[in-house]
Amino acid sequence: MGIRRIGRHLVEHRWRLRRIFPPATLAKIEQAIKAGEATHSGQVRFVVEGALDGGPLFRNQPARERALDVFSELRVWDTVHNNGVLIYLLLADHDFEIVADRGIDSSIGRDGWDKICQQMEADFGAGDFEGGVIKGIAAVSRELAKHFPKVGSGPNELPDAPVVI
Repeated sequence: MGIRRIGRHLVEHRWRLRRIFPPATLAKIEQAIKAGEATHSGQVRFVVEGALDGGPLFRNQPARERALDVFSELRVWDTVHNNGVLIYLLLADHDFEIVADRGIDSSIGRDGWDKICQQMEADFGAGDFEGGVIKGIAAVSRELAKHFPKVGSGPNELPDAPVVI
């Protein structure tokens, strides 16, 4: 565990998270999820975490492991067709992950998710977090629409609102 990482997480203030993701941005992200889910039967969740605290930080938990924990906690895996996708952003580490359930992951593969991540990373690097997240949601939705097109009205199995931790 590096002291620099601990320091980043301890001084990462919630105000930075609120500055980058104010209520208006979170509302746009929710609308992007709703619009995307109108085209497919998958479920998309977006989670942004300012910094790790407590156990995850002192266990030196990487963003990928934390994303898997959040994927489980939010029950993104609990969809009828195993087609839930989590986009997770950990601001203090400048890291993000896409975690997908087995039904969609087997269709897209690591290369497909990496391509979406590269597009998002370019926007994040330019400081356009809102645009990067919305473009990422649109790209995930296009993939879901290819493999799990919308059939009928179907239930919305998971909330569309972004989660801020």
